[in-house]
Order: sequence, then structure tokens, then C-alpha cells
Amino acid sequence: SVRLSAATALVTALLVSTGAGAQADENAGDTDVDLFAVITTDQVDGDTSGQSVPAGSGSTGYDYTPSCGLGGYYVCYEPVPCIRDGVKGFLYDISREGALVGQFCLTEQEAAEQQQVTPGRVLRAFRSLTWPRSDLTIQPPGGQTLVNFATNFYTDNDRPTRQSVRLLNQDVLIEATPTTYTWRFGDGTTSSTATPGAPYPALEVTHDYATVDTFAPSLDTTYTGRYRLNGGPWTAIPETLTVPGTAQQLETVAARPTLVDY
Repeated sequence: SVRLSAATALVTALLVSTGAGAQADENAGDTDVDLFAVITTDQVDGDTSGQSVPAGSGSTGYDYTPSCGLGGYYVCYEPVPCIRDGVKGFLYDISREGALVGQFCLTEQEAAEQQQVTPGRVLRAFRSLTWPRSDLTIQPPGGQTLVNFATNFYTDNDRPTRQSVRLLNQDVLIEATPTTYTWRFGDGTTSSTATPGAPYPALEVTHDYATVDTFAPSLDTTYTGRYRLNGGPWTAIPETLTVPGTAQQLETVAARPTLVDY
């Protein structure tokens, strides 16, 4: 059977119930019709060789099965034919936990594609998962810094994170590695680096504020992904994913030199 995401299934069921099932979107074959469930999340420390994270049980959701026009008790001899956008196909029943909720017309090619874990399907899973935000550390601490002073910024989020999911009853391990950090200093200026900065005294990412004011700096993290299917070789995910950071309040103040005695 083929897994169908809840949103797609409900829309499809609505189309069928209103008599519009045969007029579905011509791009339906590209629709993500699987329901994936996150099994584990693991941030990789040191070893990035790709040992598979143990996966748990499969997900539950909506199932596609051919609608049977002629058959015996166990075998369907003649599926129900249908036409969608002028293309011949077969009618599939949409069910959840054994209960029929609707029907949809799929071509033979679409039905076969929906049973394969494709890079596009993994990309949709990659985008749908929650990846770590980068906690922004500012030095000096305490929410204050000086005008015309090299204020230091860095984050500790510098390791790959892995999440194990189930796609079409197969184990897929997805790894996201932070590769680009976009520093938004809150005064209209930004900077992008391939490194996460470093604590004082390294001073890899710094910014000088020119005025006395209150700012809201933040850090966005762009991840590059890859995946492995059932413990096989790694395959690159064709697109990156950016996770926006949470803004922090930072006040700039002016310092006035004062001559003092010992």
C-alpha cells in the first residue's frame, strides 16, 4: 500500500465526495503522499562516518489500495479503470485504520512512483523536520556593549544533527550539517561565514555599533543535508534549508574616560 499525508488525503476525499475526483490536479503524481514519523534525533559528536540510528516502528496514516471491480475473496482480478485529465488509470481506495474515506484516480506510473523513496520525497521530509536553531552568544555578556567596540558573536551549533524517519515503511537517516551562518546585527548590516565564530579572545566574528541605541541581533543557520536509505550509501539532498534564529536585545552605551588615582 502507499502512504498518504493527512492533508492530501482529506483534500482528495473531499474531491471524491463532491464528484470531482477525476478532475484532480495534473501534478498529483508529484504530491508527497507518504506519511513520515520522526523516530530519533541525534546530534553527531566527532564521528560523521554515518552509522545508522536505530529506527522504531513504522508510521500510521492513510493507505492507497486498488479499487476492485472484479475479484475473489483474496485476489482482485480487475481493478476499476478511470480517466484523469484524459489519461487512463485505476481507481484507488483511500483508507485509514481500515475505514474507507475516499477514492482517487492514479496512473500506473504514479502508483509505482508513490512506492519509491525518491530524492524529492526526502527533500520534503528534510524541510518538514525541525532542525536546531543556533543559540547566539554575545560578548561582553549582560545585554550591553560599547559604541565603536568590537562586540564578539559566536554559537556552539557546529555539529551535524541526524534524524531517523520512516518513508513508505523504509528507514531513512537524514543528516543536516550547518554550513553557513548569517549574522544579523540588528542595525541593518549582516555578515555570512562558514564558521560559527569563537569565544574571546579568538574574536572571529565581531561588529562595531556606531550609535547609542537598542538592537536585536540574531543568527540564521543554513543546513546542507544528506540521507541514507536502509543503511546504504549517503546521497546528497539537492537543496539547503535555513533555520532563522531568535533575536536578542542588545543595548549600546557610550563610555567616558575618567582619570583616577590608585
